[in-house]
Amino acid sequence: MNKRELIDAISPRMGDKKTATEAVNAVLDTIQHAVAKGDKVAITGFGVFEKADRPARMARNPATGASIKVPKSSVPKFRAGSDFKALVNGEKKRAAAGRK
Repeated sequence: MNKRELIDAISPRMGDKKTATEAVNAVLDTIQHAVAKGDKVAITGFGVFEKADRPARMARNPATGASIKVPKSSVPKFRAGSDFKALVNGEKKRAAAGRK
């Protein structure tokens, strides 16, 4: 499912596509900016978004075999919550969605 399909899936609950688009964009934008600042975003039952720091290291170019220095970097990280894991494993049924 891509972003457009997500918007299409939630638009019946939100009333229209414009409202659904604004909601999805607001949630994603808020999560991205919070994680970029170094904050942890925890959504109970769904998961945790956080910033992880990778130290500088030496790596090997697979094509040439030459060693290269990889600089330190920060990357986004996601850990699924217990309810999400249970749903994916089939241990938990999907909750009925409230409709407008």
